[in-house]
Amino acid sequence: MMKNFVEELKWRGMLAQIMPGTEEYLNEHLVSAYLGTDPTADSLHIGHLCGIMMLRHLQRCGHKPYLLVGGATGMIGDPSGKSQERNLLDSETLYHNQEAIKKQAAKFLDFDSDEPNKAEMVNNYDWMKDFTFLDFAREVGKHITVNYMMAKDSVKKRLNGEASDGLSFTEFTYQLLQGYDFLYQYQHYGVRLQLGGNDQWGNMTTGTELIRRTLGADAEAFCLTCPLITKADGKKFGKTESGNVWLDRNRTTPYAFYQFWLNVSDDDAERYIKIFTSLERDVIEALIEEHRQDPGRRVLQKRLAEEVTTMVHSREDLDMAIAASNILFGKATKDSLAQLDEATLNDVFADVPHYDLDKSLLGQTAVDLFCSEDMDIFPSKGEMRKLVKGGGVSLNKEKLAAFDRPVTADDLIDGKYLLVQRGKKNYYLLTMK
Repeated sequence: MMKNFVEELKWRGMLAQIMPGTEEYLNEHLVSAYLGTDPTADSLHIGHLCGIMMLRHLQRCGHKPYLLVGGATGMIGDPSGKSQERNLLDSETLYHNQEAIKKQAAKFLDFDSDEPNKAEMVNNYDWMKDFTFLDFAREVGKHITVNYMMAKDSVKKRLNGEASDGLSFTEFTYQLLQGYDFLYQYQHYGVRLQLGGNDQWGNMTTGTELIRRTLGADAEAFCLTCPLITKADGKKFGKTESGNVWLDRNRTTPYAFYQFWLNVSDDDAERYIKIFTSLERDVIEALIEEHRQDPGRRVLQKRLAEEVTTMVHSREDLDMAIAASNILFGKATKDSLAQLDEATLNDVFADVPHYDLDKSLLGQTAVDLFCSEDMDIFPSKGEMRKLVKGGGVSLNKEKLAAFDRPVTADDLIDGKYLLVQRGKKNYYLLTMK
C-alpha cells in the first residue's frame, strides 16, 4: 500500500498549491514526477532543500522522481522574481555542475536500485541543444497565446515597473521553455506531475496547458508546489551574513552547516524539523512536546541539526561538528583541537579576535609573545603572570604551566595557528606567517 504523498506534504507544511485531481491521480497510479533545478553552481544550497525533500518524500511514498537539471533554461532569465538574467555557461561547466548536483542529490534519493521508482536525473540541454527556433515556433509557440502569457503574475510584476530593466524576450519566453520541458518528459518518460516552489506556479501551469493543447484535453498532467520557506521574522531562509549555506563542504563546512540549524529560533525549529527531515510524525510531535516543556535544552534544534547534517554530510561529520562546537562552548582537549581541518578551525573561531604575527617571533617566551604591543590579550605582563599562576591561561586548550615557557613551532596547529584562552570565555587566534 503506497503512502499518501499529498497527506505527507500537508502535515509537514510543504504544500502550497495543488491542481484539482492531483491527489486522486497519485493515489491510483505509480506517478513519475519532476522538479527542476538550476545548474549555474556546482552545489545546491539549503534554499533548494525543500524541493529535494519533496522528491525524497515522493519516492518514499512509492512514486518515481525525476530531477531535471536546467542546462538550457539555466542559460537565460526567469521572470519569477529574479531580476537578472543568468550567465551563459559552456557545456563542460554545465556537465561538471550536473555531476556535482547528482552526487549531492544521491544523499536524498535512490538513483541506483532496481526498483521501478528509482530516481532519474535528466538535463533539458539534451533535448534543447538541437531544437531550432523554427521548430520551437511551430511546435510550442503556436499553442500558447501572448494573452495567456501576459496574464501570469510573474510577467505582470516585471512589466509594471517593479524591475528597472524591464522584461527581455528571452525571459518572456522562459515559461514556454519550461512548459516544453514538461511536454517532452510527458511524451518520453511518462512524467505526469511537476513539483516546484510556489513562485514557479505560473510557469508550471503553462506546462500543463501546453500538454493539453498539444496532446488533447484528455491528457492528464498536474502541478503541485511547496511554499517559499521563510524565517519566523519573515526574512529569507538560508542566508547568513556570509551568504548562502551550501551543501558542498568546501563552500560551507559541516561545522558551519550544523551551527546554522542549531541556532534557528524555536518557532522555526518546529517548522523546519517537519520540512527538512524524514522523521515520522509521531517522533516529531513527541520532540515538539518535549521541547515546549523545557525550551532551554533546545531539544528540537539539536535533533534538527543532527538529522540534516548527517543526511547532507555523514555521521562522522556530525561528530566532528559537535566536537568543534564543544571547543568553544564546552570541555575540549588539545587533541580535539588538532583534529579540526583548517576551514573548520577558522569557522569555529570566526568571531574571536585574530592577530597575525611573524614566524620569526617563535622561540620567545609566552609572556613576551602574548603581551606584545600589537595585541590586546592581556592588560600587562604582570597581569598575565598572575593569571598563569592561577591557572587562568591556556595555549591550544592546555593550561599554561609557566609564563616564561618558550612558544615554538611544535606548538603550532596546522603549522600556523596558536589558540590563546584567557579565563573561561575569552579566545584569541594567532596566525604565524
